[in-house]
Amino acid sequence: MEKPKGNGVLPPGSMGLPFIGESLELLVRSYSLDLHPFIKKRVQRYGTIFRTSLVGRPVVVSTDPEFNHLIARQEGRLVEQWYLDSFSKLMNMEGENKISKLGLFQKHSRSITSNHFGADRIKKSLLPQIEQCVNKTLREWSRQPSVEVKRATSVMTFDFSAKYLFGYDAEKSPVNMSEKLSNASKALMAFPLNIPGTAYRKCLKDREEFLNVLRNITEERLASPEKHRSSTGDFLDQAINIEGDNDQKLFSSELVVNLLFALSFVSFESISSPLSLTIELLADHPSVLQELTAEHEAILKKTENPNAILTWDEYKSMTFTHYVINETLRLGFVAPGLLRKVVKDIEYKGYTISVGWTVILANPALHLQPDTYKDSLAFNPWRWKDIDQDVMSKNFMPFGGGIRVCAGADYSKAFMATFLHVMVTKYRWKKVKGGDIVRNPILGFVDGIHVHVSEKRD
Repeated sequence: MEKPKGNGVLPPGSMGLPFIGESLELLVRSYSLDLHPFIKKRVQRYGTIFRTSLVGRPVVVSTDPEFNHLIARQEGRLVEQWYLDSFSKLMNMEGENKISKLGLFQKHSRSITSNHFGADRIKKSLLPQIEQCVNKTLREWSRQPSVEVKRATSVMTFDFSAKYLFGYDAEKSPVNMSEKLSNASKALMAFPLNIPGTAYRKCLKDREEFLNVLRNITEERLASPEKHRSSTGDFLDQAINIEGDNDQKLFSSELVVNLLFALSFVSFESISSPLSLTIELLADHPSVLQELTAEHEAILKKTENPNAILTWDEYKSMTFTHYVINETLRLGFVAPGLLRKVVKDIEYKGYTISVGWTVILANPALHLQPDTYKDSLAFNPWRWKDIDQDVMSKNFMPFGGGIRVCAGADYSKAFMATFLHVMVTKYRWKKVKGGDIVRNPILGFVDGIHVHVSEKRD
């Protein structure tokens, strides 16, 4: 592909082949927690900022902490949220106007998300309900010879989150929605070729079946709002009643449906993938598991009733647990980076990134900087004792940065901490097979992680 035109000097790099650019290299599997070879090789060749082309789109990839921090703070001024073709089609968000309108919806929906999944809601009511869900899940695991952790945690987190998003009841649903969502998410790792027989086509079919269930639920709410609002009061109830000028509904039911799909996907992946990696890492690091278990057993010893529900103060006291979670999130960034579209020319270190280009903030590279994280590929939760907040603000962004920090970040961490609390205090477990890491480029496991779980008995 010929060198693209732009205003000023472009970052160094290659645009690859016509149409596909360098996309195929990004989809090559790697078997390590290290930075994906696609990015690592180009950083070594071109430096911390380079240009490329993915599915015909001109892209600048950045592993520069200062630049990534700048972009995170300039959301809405220099850049706007953006998605590459596979994600746009998966989320049914193709086209400039729809992307723009989705951004408007997200601006309104952040407060709704916080209402249902933010720290206040976790403190007031969600924490005990999460614990109840985890208890039920682990009891079911203990009755099976083994479970595949990623799949099982995906079902657990989706069923729980979907209840508060749109009143989903897995036992009554005619469609296994967690399975449909899991299948649809595989489109992110498939070349976006929508023709019969391709994996991508199958993923889009599963997505459409998932969306149809959401459409039916949404239309039923719209047809009988009073009937459902009094008994649910979930995310969907609030979303369909956002009003714009002249007391008109600001967003169509179809846009609400697609936003629900996006939120379902995010909650599905942001907990199940790092939680699966945590279990894998704990299995391989007994000293970490020992200290983690000691912290949670100490919490139980302080309570008069060993079966008492976990409190907010107890959750906040889990110092080492949060070290473990931070370290897992540092190593296990699910996606290769955050995507933004340039809306105003960006000047940085002699380079100009022109309007219309896509920027990938490769935050996993920040998490592996040896100057910040000594022996960066090692799983070492104790390192977090000595990392200050200023360093974290620019070099630790598992949930994004700037004004786009994920509104569900507290929810994800609380869910992980609660799961670990129940698992290490009430159950014994061991890995029976699997656990080999794979990135293509999203974090996964070659054959899954299979564990055997049994109840602790005094």
